[in-house]
Order: sequence, then structure tokens, then C-alpha cells
Amino acid sequence: MANLITLDGVSLVFGTTHVLDDVSIGVLTGDRIGIVGVNGGGKSTLLRVMARLQEPDEGRIAKQGGEGGIRVGMLAQDDALDPAWTVREAVLGDRPEHVWAGDPRIRDVLTGLLGGIEGQGVGGLDTLVGPKSGGERRRLALARLLVDDPELLLLDEPTNHLDVEGVAWLADHLTHHRPRPDNATVAITHDRWFLDAYATLTWEVEGGHVSAFEGGYAAYVLAKAERDRLAGVVADRRANLMRKELAWLRRGAPARTSKPKFRIEAANALISDEPAPRNAVELTAFATKRLGKDVIDLEDVTVVLGEPPEQRTILDRVTWRLAPGERVGLVGVNGAGKSTLLRALTGEQPLTAGRRKVGKTVHIAHLTQEVRELDRFTDWRVIEAIEDVRQWTTLGGKEISASQLATRLGFPGGRQQARVRDLSGGERRRLQLTRLLLGEPNVLILDEPTNDLDIETLTSLEDVLDGWAGTLVVVSHDRYLLERVCDHEFALLGDGKLRDLPGGVEEYLRVRHAATSRTDGMPPSQLSGIPSPDAPAGAPSPAEQREARKAMARIEKQLARLSEREERLHADMAEKATDPTALADLTARLQDVVAERDQLEAEWLEAAELVG
Repeated sequence: MANLITLDGVSLVFGTTHVLDDVSIGVLTGDRIGIVGVNGGGKSTLLRVMARLQEPDEGRIAKQGGEGGIRVGMLAQDDALDPAWTVREAVLGDRPEHVWAGDPRIRDVLTGLLGGIEGQGVGGLDTLVGPKSGGERRRLALARLLVDDPELLLLDEPTNHLDVEGVAWLADHLTHHRPRPDNATVAITHDRWFLDAYATLTWEVEGGHVSAFEGGYAAYVLAKAERDRLAGVVADRRANLMRKELAWLRRGAPARTSKPKFRIEAANALISDEPAPRNAVELTAFATKRLGKDVIDLEDVTVVLGEPPEQRTILDRVTWRLAPGERVGLVGVNGAGKSTLLRALTGEQPLTAGRRKVGKTVHIAHLTQEVRELDRFTDWRVIEAIEDVRQWTTLGGKEISASQLATRLGFPGGRQQARVRDLSGGERRRLQLTRLLLGEPNVLILDEPTNDLDIETLTSLEDVLDGWAGTLVVVSHDRYLLERVCDHEFALLGDGKLRDLPGGVEEYLRVRHAATSRTDGMPPSQLSGIPSPDAPAGAPSPAEQREARKAMARIEKQLARLSEREERLHADMAEKATDPTALADLTARLQDVVAERDQLEAEWLEAAELVG
């Protein structure tokens, strides 16, 4: 491995803030680095310094081959695409068609980001860039960079505007299609699933310094917790959040274990007394008391938008009944109607047919993707806008003040005195969430709640939702958040139907992959005749589904027993730590347990797919 770029003693000061303080770090060939840290902590600045778009105040930057050496490409937060370009010019430049069409890597980019060679996802290769939406332009800028394939690829929040499927594709492309012996990738990201799937190293930018950790997000959490433990750090709120995060990473449900993960058995001593992230039985019981039996029912609902000939059926005779304490994640391709379904639940979207039934005690709070509702508080201080709703609330069975809730969601004491007009996009999002939760709703509907939030704030939000009793519906492209706060997922596949996903997001990606494989290469004129994946040929019979449910129940019991065996083995290993012979035997037995668990988890996923 060789150094592609090296930062030596780099410092940069903005005003009185040391954004980078004597940073010495380098990128080697083969590295896939994820950069994390709080908003405003210097992550984008670090990337701009590496790209030589920002000169440091002190220090040296050395690039392999000097100024005429390796090519460096950067995806910034704002694109620099010429509105007069066609999609073809923006992404493929002047490459002849036989060159790019014959390159599997470029075809993979076109399929993953543009919807194929015909550019169906962005309206065709010969359409203009100018009229595209911000999200479409962002995808075009990313596609252009991946097609150019520089030796050092720098990406600032590449998962923005990508759905769950797009994030999975990008992780796969950067991990399996881009790597060569002479290149490396560095990406700023708040998407923890992407970080786990993609990164071989994680850099944390904090207080002007850059700390490096081996592996992705799970490894980063483990290493930070272990570092704090060895340093004798007192268990404050942040340390407790990290312990809780570790406990969840280790105890994830079987449907979550097929994602790339880092084995964290070494952290057992750190989290042995940590309870499950939330007590589902207790929360459901409390939610039932607050809500009664009826929450929100959509019965045989149809929603049609637009006028002929561009009329679209978003929901087609959908029936969905939300239960007290239910925690549901909603996924689907962009434009499938997720936000429309949320508005149908809240009553904001008129129904073309069917009916909506709401329980008498239901109090709904809806977090939309807009932040304009804060415009009337422009001149208010943050704490005033928060206490305007309520000064005290109950969370996790405890009464807390509005200020305490604000602190948990990223507004420490001093920041609570800031004017709303001076808040960043992420802070405005946090203020929205704080106001919603203080309203003490018993049905919480969140549309892309992770927009503009850093990892530390996301972890705090998940901790708050763990103690919140009520019915929760979340639309998000953040796969980690969905798996962390929701108990099961549903999907909108673009055919107007709502599909249950017992196998979670992994099942959704398999369904989408199957549908894409069947339609790959077909002209758009033929796509409308393709049957829905909800009714595939050779669907399992009711008897086969019953057997699959029995198998799932049996496997879950076996997994519970294996977990107990694993804990006993770890306890024995701790006792025999000074006995090499006994330790070797226990290690071999532990490896057998882990292998058996992996096999059972695979069988569970197969059975879940049959249940559908």
C-alpha cells in the first residue's frame, strides 16, 4: 500500500475556532474511509483541504506524484453542473457510446443512479439538467464522479437524496466495483448502515482533531466505548448512550443480522448489565391505556393524484390498521407515495375512495419534510419556542423539563438562548422534533426525521423514542434508524399496494432486486404490463406459509437457547483467562455456537421470505 495523500501538522482557524488543530493523517491505497462527527465540527472542511479547495493556515499536504500526480474528485454539498448540459453530457462527457456502453462499471453506475441506460430514473439521457430537482441533480453529480473514477474519491454526504435501495447500491458499488490497487475513497456520512457496509476505517472529527478507528460504525462504537472504559471515564449520559447502542448492536433481531456487521463479543463485560433498548411489553401496555383499542384504520382506501392524462393512482384499495404501541417503518422507491400515505393517515390527504377511522383519544403529531412551520418563531430564542408548547413532559415514566428534553436532542444550555433565525438546518429539524414531543402525542408520524442530523443527534433521538409510549410510523431512507426504532416494516412498491415485510429491509431489497431483474433491458413502453411482485408466479401456498411460521417460531427458540449458551461460555472464558488450554477449548466451543447461530439466522430469513 502507498500513500495517496498525507496531511502533516495541518491547522485551520475560522474566527476563534480551531476547525483543524495540528492534524496529521493520511489515505492509503485500498482505504475506504468514513468520516463522522457533529454538524459544524469540521468534516467538510477536512475534505476541502484534502481536495486543495481550502488552503490550511499551517501544515503541509503531500499528494502522490506531486501536483500532476493522482486525480482527486470531490462531491460537494452543492453540485456544479451546467444547467444547459444534457444528462448524457453531465454524466458521460464526450465518451463515445461504444466505450461507456461496453464498460460494466459505467453501466452499473447508470443502472444504480439513473435507472438504466435509458435513464428512466431521470427522464432520459438527452433531457436537460436545468429542470431537474435538487435530488436528481445530486444523483447526476455523483454519477458523473463515479464514471470519471479518480484515484482519490472524496464524497460529502453521498447518501443524501438516495432511498434505501440507492444507499445499498452505493455501498455495494464502492465496496465491490470501484476498488483497484491504486485508488481509495473517503466519504462523510451520517448513515450508520452505509458506514458499516462500506468503511474499512472510520475517522472521527472532534474538537479540531481527527481520530482513526478500524472498521465501520459498530467497530467505531466499540472502540470508543473501550477507550473510555480504559481511560476510567465516568459514566455520564453520553457514555450510557454508547452502552445502550452497543447492547442493541449485539442483540439485534434475526432479520437484522444479515447486514454487514462487526462481532462485538469483546464488549460483553461493558454491556452485560445493559437492558434491552426498550421494554416493548411495558410500552405497549401504556400505549393501550392512552389510546384504547382503536388508533387509525384505513379501510379500502384509494388515492388518485393529478388529472388525465397524467393521473396517478398512489394508493389502490389499501387497508391498514395501526395498533396501540405499534412501531412501523415505511420504505419504498422515491415517488411511490410514502408521504401521501402519511398524509392519508393524518387526514391531510383527501381520499378518492374508502374511509379513514380514528380512535376517540388519538392525538397525532406529524413531522413533515418542511421546516417552514418555524418561520413565525424567527425572532424567538430556542427555549422560548420550546416552552411555547409545554414546560414539562413525561418520558420513559419520568417527568422532565422542556430544557432537559432540548438538551437530550442537541440543544445544550448556551445554545437554547440562540435565535431561531440563526439555527442551522439540522438544528431547525431538532427544534421541530422537540416541539412535537413536548405536545405529548400518542401517535407520532415522522417523514424523513434524519434529514440534516448527525450521528450523535440520531443516537439521542433513538434514545428518546425508546422511552416514548405510543404508535410510531417512520418514513426514512436511514436503514439503521428503521431497524433500531421500529419493530417491523412495510413497503410501497409503486403499484399502489402496501406490502408487509416480515424480513425487514433486507426482504424489501430482495423484492426490488427481483423486480428490477425482470424488467432490466425492457423499453419503458413495456414496463406497465409487468405484474406486481406482490403476486409472483409460484407464490407459496397457505400450508407452506403456516409451516414457515412454525419454523420461524422454532428457530427463535433455538436462537434464544444459543444466546444463553454463548453468555455462559463468555463467563467461563473470563474465569479461565489464565488457563491457555481451557481457554482454547472454550474458544472452539464458542466458534461452534456462532456458526450454528449464523446458520439458524439464514434459515429464519428463508422462512420469513415464504411468509411474505
